[in-house]
Amino acid sequence: MAFTDAEKTDIRRFCGFPLFGGVPTQAFGHRFYQQYGTLEFRLNNMQPSEEAVIRVTYLANLYLLETDVISTRENLDTDQAAVWVHNKNEQRDRDRLFDSWSRRLCGFLGIPPGPALGDGGLTLVV
Repeated sequence: MAFTDAEKTDIRRFCGFPLFGGVPTQAFGHRFYQQYGTLEFRLNNMQPSEEAVIRVTYLANLYLLETDVISTRENLDTDQAAVWVHNKNEQRDRDRLFDSWSRRLCGFLGIPPGPALGDGGLTLVV
C-alpha cells in the first residue's frame, strides 16, 4: 500500500526537508535539490516490503522519540529531588537519539539528510 500524504509529510520532516507546499510556481527551493527529487521518487516507487520497514521500524519509533523529546519539558524544572537527580543532558540526549534515527531513515532511503538535519558534524562560523 502506498504511503499516505501524512506519512510522506512525516518522512520528509524526519529526513530534515522543509514542507512540500502546493503547486510549484517558481524554480527555486528544496524541491530542486537532487536528493529531494530522489526522496520523492523513492517514496512513490517502493516495494511493499520496503514500505513496511519504514512504517514499522522507522515511523513508529520516530513518532515515539519525537514525543519523548517534547515531553522533556515536563522535567526541566527539577534539578534534584530526594536521591533522584535529573539528567541535565536529557534534552540533548533525546535530540541526539531522535536525530540518529532520522539519519538511519535517510540511510535506508539512500539519501543524504536534508537541510534541517545538517551534516551531523561540527560547524564552525568564522
